[in-house]
Amino acid sequence: MRANFKYNFSWLAVMVIGFVAIDACEFLGIINAFIENMLVTIGINIILATGLNLIIGFSGQFSLGHAGFMAIGAYATGIMTQTIATPLGFYLSMVVGIVIAMIAALIVGIPTLRLRGDYLAIATMGAAEIIRILINNLKITNGAAGLFNIPPLVTWATVYVLMCLTTIVTVNFIHSRNGRAIMSVREDEIAAEAMGINPTRWKLAAFVFGAGTAAIGGSLHAAYIQTIAPGDFNIMASIAILIIVVLGGVGSITGTFVAAIVLGALDTILQNFGTLRMIIYSLALILIMIFKPSGLLGNWELSFKHLGTHQRKEQSIHE
Repeated sequence: MRANFKYNFSWLAVMVIGFVAIDACEFLGIINAFIENMLVTIGINIILATGLNLIIGFSGQFSLGHAGFMAIGAYATGIMTQTIATPLGFYLSMVVGIVIAMIAALIVGIPTLRLRGDYLAIATMGAAEIIRILINNLKITNGAAGLFNIPPLVTWATVYVLMCLTTIVTVNFIHSRNGRAIMSVREDEIAAEAMGINPTRWKLAAFVFGAGTAAIGGSLHAAYIQTIAPGDFNIMASIAILIIVVLGGVGSITGTFVAAIVLGALDTILQNFGTLRMIIYSLALILIMIFKPSGLLGNWELSFKHLGTHQRKEQSIHE
């Protein structure tokens, strides 16, 4: 317990240094509105991809329904903050979005998580489309027109803090007893079940947890962009998040960070190329996957715990 606190404190210190560095760059004018928008997009994508990586990389379930849960969080914030246009209203709407997304994940997960591979991907994709179509046809969501003039209650600092908190909670969950149970199911369901672990229960736990993080990303997206529509949360949105997970390395949270930053920066740099942007972007992805099929980092993780172990080994060798 004391060791976990020490490592969490170390990462918290790194995150505080990152916050101070970004704040200083913005104060000095190094970060303009364009770069700030890129940083916010990267932060939201990290939150979304971290939750999806938990589902795909650590529980071994191939889901294409992440955009549906993101939509729930976005519309909860979009609807509620138009009535309660305060920071309290925003955080309240985020909690409501998380709860609804988790309930929806339970409803979707209980019948579908008994499936595997492509069948599960199709089932979750269908569930996301159902959510999108419901949003597209409800009066409270303003139908296909979407919601406009959502109060701008999110800044880069809000996204940064929530990204850090989400990552810390997710990583601690992965390294907890529950996380090890989830990974044991991924490795061998039959062996895990023989040890008294309920595979469906733990796959559902990961799925629900990931849906909650997707709702957080959706809430931040709505309050920052200030305009949302059902078309923003189609199958391509789920695939865009999946690309970050696969490119960074399935089962690597560090890889998720690296991929989100690389793709976010690449997309921003290619803005000047106009219509050629998507072609160059796609070619870059293809080349990366050809020469690095396991992702940029594979399943490698940056860890203070591993660094500490390595240092102790070196000391013992020298002694």
